[in-house]
Amino acid sequence: MNRSLLRTEPVPEEGEDVAATISATETLSEEEREELRRELAKVEEEIQTLSQVLAAKEKHLAEIKRKLGINSLQELKQNIAKGWQDVTATSAYKKTSETLSQAGQKASAAFSSVGSVITKKLEDVKNSPTFKSFEEKVENLKSKVGGTKPAGGDFGEVLNSAANASATTTEPLPEQTQESL
Repeated sequence: MNRSLLRTEPVPEEGEDVAATISATETLSEEEREELRRELAKVEEEIQTLSQVLAAKEKHLAEIKRKLGINSLQELKQNIAKGWQDVTATSAYKKTSETLSQAGQKASAAFSSVGSVITKKLEDVKNSPTFKSFEEKVENLKSKVGGTKPAGGDFGEVLNSAANASATTTEPLPEQTQESL
């Protein structure tokens, strides 16, 4: 083989002018030029052959997928599933998942604690003297207006019956006079 072909000069990129990369002081003999032209033709032929082989393989692949009933949507689903599987296998995902799980458990415990505190406070309010007094006044109002049910109904029923009784009453209260109307 000719030693001039084994030089370690930079290889020109596609579209780059080969003549521009040869220094002005370096000249090729006619024999070297002919050898390079043969090699160029051979490489171009190999590239063409590989392109044809690749096109044939892609056509064969498409035919196999068609026979198996694999379509683009199914491929996309498989790729996404595979990608997700790859992501979940990473240590970063596992650490993040574990951290989020612990945070969720702590948040759940905090909400449970808040719920217990609220329940306790509502029980305290219900047992307070002010609430008891209000509840008695509502009970009294209920017995004066409705009077049909015995005292001791639940607080919601008492409020509803009091609201219904005041909505049906059309008489002015004693404090109201004709002048204020």
